[in-house]
Amino acid sequence: QVQLEESGGGSVEAGGSTKLSCRASAKTSGALCMGWFRQTPGSQRESVATIYTGGGRPIYAESVKGRFAISQNSAENTLHLLMSSRKPEDTAMYYCAAVRTMKLCEEAEYNIWGQGTQVTVSS
Repeated sequence: QVQLEESGGGSVEAGGSTKLSCRASAKTSGALCMGWFRQTPGSQRESVATIYTGGGRPIYAESVKGRFAISQNSAENTLHLLMSSRKPEDTAMYYCAAVRTMKLCEEAEYNIWGQGTQVTVSS
């Protein structure tokens, strides 16, 4: 099974940009749903952005719409999340996930997860 590894997190100041990356250990045959999720202590994990690798429009959480952008680099088996106009409320552990499914990516149950990368945004 493919493994996912996130990178790019850290402690940053509000207002700037951060790019998170998720590298898959192998190329998969066929399209997948992939996404970025985040979680803070004591809270449920929430979807930030999802994308179908076979094409289509990404779906974003309302809280990040217009600020974050999800993208994929198929040649490098990599998924990115560009976080712009960072806010302290963006502070969370960010996870990359994938699933092969017939459902809409924003409704799917993801079954492949990375270990996460922490993003801490200070005001």
